[in-house]
Amino acid sequence: MIVLKQSFTFHGLHFLPEIESELFMKTAFFYTEKYFAYNYGESHPLKVERLRLTHELCKAYDLFSLPGADMIETRPASESEILRFHTPEYVEVLKKASCGQIAGDFSYGIGPGDNPGFPGLWEWSRLHSGASLQCAEMVSGGMARIAFNIAGGLHHAGASQASGFCYINDPVLAIYHFVDKGKRVLYLDIDAHHGDGVQWAFYEDPGVLTVSFHQDGRTLFPGTGRLSETGRGKGLGYAVNIPMLPGTDDSVFWEAFSSVVPALMKLFNPDVLVSQLGVDTFLADPLAALEFTTNGFCRAIAYLTEQGLPWVALGGGGYNPSNVARAWTLAWSIMNGVNLPDDLPKSMVKPLSALGFHGQKLRDPEHQSPLQETCRRRMEECVEHLETNVYPKIRQEDVI
Repeated sequence: MIVLKQSFTFHGLHFLPEIESELFMKTAFFYTEKYFAYNYGESHPLKVERLRLTHELCKAYDLFSLPGADMIETRPASESEILRFHTPEYVEVLKKASCGQIAGDFSYGIGPGDNPGFPGLWEWSRLHSGASLQCAEMVSGGMARIAFNIAGGLHHAGASQASGFCYINDPVLAIYHFVDKGKRVLYLDIDAHHGDGVQWAFYEDPGVLTVSFHQDGRTLFPGTGRLSETGRGKGLGYAVNIPMLPGTDDSVFWEAFSSVVPALMKLFNPDVLVSQLGVDTFLADPLAALEFTTNGFCRAIAYLTEQGLPWVALGGGGYNPSNVARAWTLAWSIMNGVNLPDDLPKSMVKPLSALGFHGQKLRDPEHQSPLQETCRRRMEECVEHLETNVYPKIRQEDVI
């Protein structure tokens, strides 16, 4: 095994010495141009094009020619794979909405607004969920330690309900892949919106620890994710929520993350990590009110990379496309132990500028929220509550 002890360069990219991992550890990035045959509608905030922008920025930094890194064509999930979680009746409604046989069915959450019916809805859902299942298959089979599906992370969908731009819950499908193999799964969600669909799917299962950092549900959809939501029955203690006040910035987030996540990893001792890496937490995202930057986000990604767990990484929210592309490009570089130059490739300045990003740098400047101290006090209360009321429940369970 070759281990990074000092930095070096490859194709002009600087490899990080502080991430002590196998030099040519296998990573996989899932992508297909087929995504762009589908869209939610011109006025809808979820833009599938953000995936192309991310791919193009990664390509401009030459991140698909790294040693040990593969870019793999996405395959659609089969209907039987989707039925591992979703109900047959709901699947039939998705198919009908996809081919225009119904305008919508609000009993299943589909209709004008957040979850419109659109041509190819079913095919789009199969693609993004198929990529997440591919990630799980590669990681569980030892073909990659880290597998990244930027199209995934659609964490709100229920078994028979579309919700929050999500029709098929690909994180749940990926987690079930590991559960069915008897693996203990830590699901970590850092999207601005609470990972409700995943939490409820495993609310009574002590083999899956769901952890969600999100904007307080009293101020943002879906309105859930309270501290008191800690699981039920045998799963009591295995749902962890960290609701953040609007205005929470990198500093406050990192203080909580670096306190909570290592403690939970030690207590739970997971076999595998599944994460949702939404970046609607960022300053100036149009749908949320948190104030993260690439700085806090990258600290979290670096920590997760350093842990050495088999890892399925999924995309998620993010409604400022330039934020999405820059953040997920940085994430992919960190997963591969690469320190990217901060100057944007010249070929990407114009595409990013067309989307309202007028900077020349990959990373954001440091930012401090004017509400930092109020947010910090609230976060300290959350962490204290978890330490007193939730951690002991995990300790009392047999985690071997």
